[in-house]
Amino acid sequence: MSETEAEPVAEDALDELRALAHGIRPLPLPAAYREFPATRPASVLILFSPRDAPDGVWRPTDLNLLLQLRSSTLREHAGQVSFPGGRREPADAGPEDTALREAAEETGVDPSAVEVLSTLPALPLPVSDHLVTPVIGWWPSPSPLTPIDHAETTKLWQVPVAHLLDPTTRFTAVVERSFTRFATPAFDVDGTVVWGFTAMVLDRLFDAVGWALPWDDSRTRTIAG
Repeated sequence: MSETEAEPVAEDALDELRALAHGIRPLPLPAAYREFPATRPASVLILFSPRDAPDGVWRPTDLNLLLQLRSSTLREHAGQVSFPGGRREPADAGPEDTALREAAEETGVDPSAVEVLSTLPALPLPVSDHLVTPVIGWWPSPSPLTPIDHAETTKLWQVPVAHLLDPTTRFTAVVERSFTRFATPAFDVDGTVVWGFTAMVLDRLFDAVGWALPWDDSRTRTIAG
């Protein structure tokens, strides 16, 4: 991981994440994601946990973020890096319940150990007919995790936020899928590419909280969607 760090922030990073619920605008998506309306409600858990805060103030570079690699055999978003999450079930009380339940089923994280910091506006993901609500969570006492069902999830990462903010890890992914070609922000996590919906949410999130550092979006890689 790179040692590049974001500039210190005036507020505690957790307070900035809590404030997102009151100020973030809907995420702009490329035309390929907007071609058809999305109807099935779903949620993802954007789960932050501590690395170190020696002075008691949480900064972006003190945090980790949980990501997972989806199985290559899945029907939807196979082989992609994602947040834990999935489709809402009738027993779920709301988007937060969906995100926490799915995270528990996929990664084993205990929902009672997670504080929900904010819930963001739902985002359409028409390629799989989902309307996805991002739920931002804080896991103050993280423990080792392992994929619960390898048919769904093959790998879990606690990725330092400092690495995701490092401009040298960022580029534009040019995605070629069937007869469609579009571009999304992307991140290189030790050789694994984070692109598509997950990367767009991270890009928008980092911009919204003021953590993003300038990066060269003219650097491109072509990937198969």
